[in-house]
Amino acid sequence: MFHMVAATTLVAVLDDEPEMRKALRRVLASRGFRVDEYERGEDLFAAIETHTPDCLVLDLRMPGLDGFCVLEAFRCRHIRLPVVVVTALDEPDTEQQVLALGASACLKKPVDREVLLSAIAEAMAGAQRPLSQGKAEEVF
Repeated sequence: MFHMVAATTLVAVLDDEPEMRKALRRVLASRGFRVDEYERGEDLFAAIETHTPDCLVLDLRMPGLDGFCVLEAFRCRHIRLPVVVVTALDEPDTEQQVLALGASACLKKPVDREVLLSAIAEAMAGAQRPLSQGKAEEVF
Protein backbone atom coordinates (compact mmCIF):
# COMPACT_ATOMS: atom_id res chain seq x y z
CA MET A 1 0.00 0.00 0.00
CA PHE A 2 1.33 3.40 -0.95
CA HIS A 3 1.23 6.16 1.64
CA MET A 4 1.08 9.90 0.99
CA VAL A 5 4.47 11.59 0.97
CA ALA A 6 5.54 14.97 2.21
CA ALA A 7 5.45 17.71 -0.40
CA THR A 8 9.20 18.01 0.10
CA THR A 9 9.90 14.64 -1.54
CA LEU A 10 11.49 15.21 -4.94
CA VAL A 11 11.34 12.59 -7.68
CA ALA A 12 13.36 13.12 -10.84
CA VAL A 13 12.05 11.66 -14.09
CA LEU A 14 14.58 10.99 -16.85
CA ASP A 15 12.93 9.98 -20.11
CA ASP A 16 13.47 11.30 -23.64
CA GLU A 17 9.75 11.03 -24.51
CA PRO A 18 7.83 14.22 -23.56
CA GLU A 19 4.49 12.38 -23.30
CA MET A 20 5.97 9.81 -20.91
CA ARG A 21 7.48 12.55 -18.73
CA LYS A 22 4.12 14.34 -18.68
CA ALA A 23 2.25 11.14 -17.71
CA LEU A 24 4.76 10.32 -14.96
CA ARG A 25 4.62 13.89 -13.63
CA ARG A 26 0.81 13.68 -13.38
CA VAL A 27 0.91 10.38 -11.50
CA LEU A 28 3.62 11.52 -9.11
CA ALA A 29 2.14 14.96 -8.48
CA SER A 30 -1.25 13.39 -7.75
CA ARG A 31 0.41 11.66 -4.76
CA GLY A 32 2.14 14.74 -3.42
CA PHE A 33 5.59 14.38 -4.97
CA ARG A 34 7.50 17.32 -6.36
CA VAL A 35 8.81 16.34 -9.81
CA ASP A 36 11.81 17.44 -11.86
CA GLU A 37 11.85 16.27 -15.48
CA TYR A 38 14.91 15.62 -17.61
CA GLU A 39 15.11 14.70 -21.28
CA ARG A 40 18.80 13.78 -21.28
CA GLY A 41 21.14 12.08 -18.81
CA GLU A 42 23.54 15.01 -19.12
CA ASP A 43 20.80 17.36 -17.85
CA LEU A 44 20.20 15.15 -14.81
CA PHE A 45 23.90 15.12 -13.90
CA ALA A 46 24.10 18.91 -14.23
CA ALA A 47 21.09 19.29 -11.91
CA ILE A 48 22.25 16.88 -9.20
CA GLU A 49 25.38 19.00 -8.77
CA THR A 50 23.12 21.48 -6.93
CA HIS A 51 20.18 19.40 -5.68
CA THR A 52 19.76 15.67 -5.35
CA PRO A 53 16.31 14.12 -5.77
CA ASP A 54 14.98 11.55 -3.30
CA CYS A 55 14.36 9.05 -6.12
CA LEU A 56 14.87 8.74 -9.87
CA VAL A 57 12.45 7.21 -12.36
CA LEU A 58 14.68 6.24 -15.28
CA ASP A 59 14.13 5.18 -18.88
CA LEU A 60 16.81 2.97 -20.45
CA ARG A 61 16.78 3.79 -24.17
CA MET A 62 17.67 7.43 -24.78
CA PRO A 63 20.08 9.29 -27.02
CA GLY A 64 23.35 10.35 -25.40
CA LEU A 65 23.70 8.91 -21.92
CA ASP A 66 21.21 6.05 -21.83
CA GLY A 67 19.83 4.58 -18.63
CA PHE A 68 22.54 1.94 -18.38
CA CYS A 69 25.21 4.68 -18.56
CA VAL A 70 23.40 6.70 -15.90
CA LEU A 71 23.32 3.70 -13.54
CA GLU A 72 26.99 2.94 -14.23
CA ALA A 73 27.94 6.58 -13.60
CA PHE A 74 26.05 6.53 -10.28
CA ARG A 75 28.00 3.46 -9.26
CA CYS A 76 31.37 4.91 -10.34
CA ARG A 77 30.67 8.23 -8.60
CA HIS A 78 29.26 6.53 -5.47
CA ILE A 79 25.93 8.32 -5.89
CA ARG A 80 23.45 6.52 -3.67
CA LEU A 81 20.10 7.41 -5.18
CA PRO A 82 17.07 5.10 -5.28
CA VAL A 83 16.29 4.34 -8.93
CA VAL A 84 13.17 2.80 -10.44
CA VAL A 85 13.66 1.86 -14.08
CA VAL A 86 10.61 2.12 -16.35
CA THR A 87 11.37 0.75 -19.80
CA ALA A 88 9.88 -0.63 -22.98
CA LEU A 89 13.08 -2.62 -23.50
CA ASP A 90 12.06 -6.26 -23.48
CA GLU A 91 15.25 -8.26 -23.61
CA PRO A 92 15.79 -11.32 -21.39
CA ASP A 93 18.58 -9.92 -19.18
CA THR A 94 17.40 -6.31 -18.84
CA GLU A 95 15.98 -6.62 -15.33
CA GLN A 96 19.04 -8.52 -14.10
CA GLN A 97 21.38 -5.94 -15.62
CA VAL A 98 19.70 -2.88 -14.11
CA LEU A 99 19.35 -4.49 -10.68
CA ALA A 100 23.06 -5.44 -10.79
CA LEU A 101 23.84 -1.80 -11.61
CA GLY A 102 21.99 -0.67 -8.48
CA ALA A 103 18.41 0.02 -9.55
CA SER A 104 15.76 -0.86 -6.97
CA ALA A 105 13.19 -2.05 -9.51
CA CYS A 106 12.70 -2.60 -13.23
CA LEU A 107 9.16 -2.07 -14.54
CA LYS A 108 7.92 -2.61 -18.09
CA LYS A 109 6.04 0.09 -20.02
CA PRO A 110 3.16 0.58 -19.93
CA VAL A 111 3.39 0.55 -16.16
CA ASP A 112 0.47 0.42 -13.74
CA ARG A 113 0.37 3.59 -11.63
CA GLU A 114 -0.02 1.72 -8.31
CA VAL A 115 2.86 -0.63 -9.18
CA LEU A 116 5.02 2.40 -10.00
CA LEU A 117 4.09 4.24 -6.81
CA SER A 118 4.75 1.15 -4.70
CA ALA A 119 8.12 0.61 -6.38
CA ILE A 120 9.10 4.23 -5.64
CA ALA A 121 8.00 3.92 -2.00
CA GLU A 122 9.94 0.67 -1.60
CA ALA A 123 13.03 2.12 -3.28
CA MET A 124 13.04 5.14 -0.97
CA ALA A 125 12.39 2.99 2.11
CA GLY A 126 15.27 0.72 1.12
CA ALA A 127 17.59 3.72 0.71
CA GLN A 128 16.85 4.78 4.29
CA ARG A 129 18.01 1.49 5.78
CA PRO A 130 21.49 1.47 7.27
CA LEU A 131 24.20 0.11 4.97
CA SER A 132 25.35 -2.45 7.50
CA GLN A 133 22.79 -4.28 9.56
CA GLY A 134 25.21 -6.72 11.10
CA LYS A 135 25.84 -10.25 10.01
CA ALA A 136 22.86 -12.15 8.64
CA GLU A 137 21.87 -15.28 10.51
CA GLU A 138 22.02 -18.46 8.53
CA VAL A 139 18.94 -20.59 8.76
CA PHE A 140 19.18 -24.30 7.99
